[in-house]
Amino acid sequence: MLQKYKNFFSILIQWIFFGSIIGLIVGSATTLLLEVNDFLGDDIRSKRDWLILFLPFGGIIIGYIYMKYGKVFSNNTLNDTAELNNLVIDTVHGKKEVPRRMGPIVYFGTFITVLFGGSTGREGAAIQMGGSVAAAVNKFFKVNKLDKKILMMSGISAGFGSAFGAPMTGVVFGMEMAALGKLRFEALVPCLTASFVGHYVTTAAWGHKHEEFIIQNVPEVSIIIFMKVILLTLIFSLISVFYCQLRHGIQIYSEKLFKKNHMKRAFAGGVVIVVLTLIVGSQDYNGRGLEMLQQSFQEEVPPFAFFAKLIFTAVTLGSGFVGGEAIPLFFIGATLGNALHTLVDLPISFVAALGLIAAFSAGANTPLAAFLLAMEMFNGEGLEYFFVVCLVSYLFSGHHGLWPSQKIYAPKSRLYNLPPGETIENVEKQKKRIKQNE
Repeated sequence: MLQKYKNFFSILIQWIFFGSIIGLIVGSATTLLLEVNDFLGDDIRSKRDWLILFLPFGGIIIGYIYMKYGKVFSNNTLNDTAELNNLVIDTVHGKKEVPRRMGPIVYFGTFITVLFGGSTGREGAAIQMGGSVAAAVNKFFKVNKLDKKILMMSGISAGFGSAFGAPMTGVVFGMEMAALGKLRFEALVPCLTASFVGHYVTTAAWGHKHEEFIIQNVPEVSIIIFMKVILLTLIFSLISVFYCQLRHGIQIYSEKLFKKNHMKRAFAGGVVIVVLTLIVGSQDYNGRGLEMLQQSFQEEVPPFAFFAKLIFTAVTLGSGFVGGEAIPLFFIGATLGNALHTLVDLPISFVAALGLIAAFSAGANTPLAAFLLAMEMFNGEGLEYFFVVCLVSYLFSGHHGLWPSQKIYAPKSRLYNLPPGETIENVEKQKKRIKQNE
């Protein structure tokens, strides 16, 4: 019995140690990501509209880096860093390995994308840096195969928690991201340690301040309001699914058209973004769009802002530029809510918040993490509504999502006859084959 307790505390201390190391490094690296992105986006690009003209050439640089340095063979398996978050998820499942160079590469690519006006976010780079750091810790300490997967989840937790100032969300997101319908609670301690350490390193040690979104007024709980919220959630879920399908469709088409030449794909995508920017006549939908995102909680924004951001982001990321997809989804959901608030006669900030969380939950397939994000982001306001929003958006989005490598361990409905452990990508392929055979 005494030996069991010794083993338990030995493993516990080990998890806390590894989680702390990952949190310290990822928290510092994420602070660098956030500060540099703010500088490039707010201090340089926003004051120099002409930089958008260089986006296609920035795409060539990004493509060259990924083609020249982004592919690493290990154990007779190709690990392509251009797969971004999908490579991190495959590593959690033990199918591939994240190269240590992935973090620096995605950071540099994100900086170029933001500087020249590509529409992107930041959590993707933070998660991939987290995976890169976890891979380095695994290699340095010669961690066994099973524990490697757990530390990889800790890297995800540290990246997300520090990127958004939401440590509780980061804990669950690391355990929930890789698979639908399954939580790896054995990773709880290292994920919790990594996420909270990463968060406090970013905010307390380095003093970074995250954006704030405030709900001005939450309606009283009633059946009518719940019905309106559910109806809105269905709309938010559909727009999230549409974004995911369009983004992946552009990626598949561009890879086929340019024979997976990353340089040509990104150059062409950059040209399309430049043309779209000239057509729109403003750069509100380039970069991260944080200013309009915050504005959507306070006053009315252009009614089709959500659709413009959807197109800009799908083209940017689908053609090979890099960054995150959470902030674009926040933007899409919040601005769509902003456009719909008068139709349902609900407060503008409340509906914007519903859209932000619903779009993220539907796209990421992480309802528990999305609920915790709502609690941390909005200080616990509207708890009952957000709980329903996260569940409904998760269920109604079907087996679609941002990351095709996510495994479906439990189908969202009995109507889907899926074998356990199937990926979203394979499910999509099966659907296409069925349609072709009909």
